[in-house]
Amino acid sequence: MFITLEGIEGSGKTTQMRQLSASLENRGHSCVLTREPGGTVLGERIRAILLDPASNELVPTAELLLYMADRAQHINSLIKPCLADGKIVLCDRYFDATVVYQGSARGLDTGLICDLHRIIFDDLKPDITFLLDLAPQIGLARAWKQLDIGTRSGSESRFEEETISFHEKVRAGYLELARSEPKRFRVVDGSKNEKQVQADIRDALAEYF
Repeated sequence: MFITLEGIEGSGKTTQMRQLSASLENRGHSCVLTREPGGTVLGERIRAILLDPASNELVPTAELLLYMADRAQHINSLIKPCLADGKIVLCDRYFDATVVYQGSARGLDTGLICDLHRIIFDDLKPDITFLLDLAPQIGLARAWKQLDIGTRSGSESRFEEETISFHEKVRAGYLELARSEPKRFRVVDGSKNEKQVQADIRDALAEYF
């Protein structure tokens, strides 16, 4: 099974993914945790470019192609082999993030992004995607607090530095994707506390087991 967690900055994806993995492991399932960008040795080098505030002159098309390069490595060297071994792959962001960040927010053609995914990656999509939804003001406040106390790296704050309007476009893009694919998406209220969000995720996942 392939499970992804999506959402704006500060939505709690990483925390919820770790807790979900622990819950599944306790039930006897073998899980692999990964993320995009990153997830592979080469991917981490690409991630360093994409999330570095110093990369602020990166044009949208270059940004898109770097994400695609990261995904090509990720799918072929980690995701597909782990799925073939019968493991549950939990991924912090995936293809949907590219559609909304580079498409909805940056203004690139979302149809082109989807076509590239279909042609290059055989349209590999998750079995279930949890969208942790919350207002950008709340998410960014959380993200900047984490940056201030050092639990999030300042060298990866390029998207946190984007405007509120940018993040509002990202959120709207995610919600539109969720409406277009209701069988795959489960929208979870990310403004709730950590335990409540985890309970909502487990309840939504129960139908798959």
